Amino acid sequence: MKFESIHEFLNMGGYGFYVWSSYAIVMVAFIGLNYAAYQRHKSIKASLVRMLKRQ
Repeated sequence: MKFESIHEFLNMGGYGFYVWSSYAIVMVAFIGLNYAAYQRHKSIKASLVRMLKRQ
C-alpha cells in the first residue's frame, strides 16, 4: 500500500482511528504487564531475602 503523504498514512483510508487506538491499547497492556511482572519480581525477591535472614 502506497501513501502519498503522512496524513494519508495516519488516516489509513478512514480507519486510522481504529488502527492507532488498537496499537495504543496493546502498548498500554504490554507496559502494564511489564510493570506487574517487575512488581511481582520485587515482592518475591524481598520475601526470599526475609526468609534467608530468618534462617
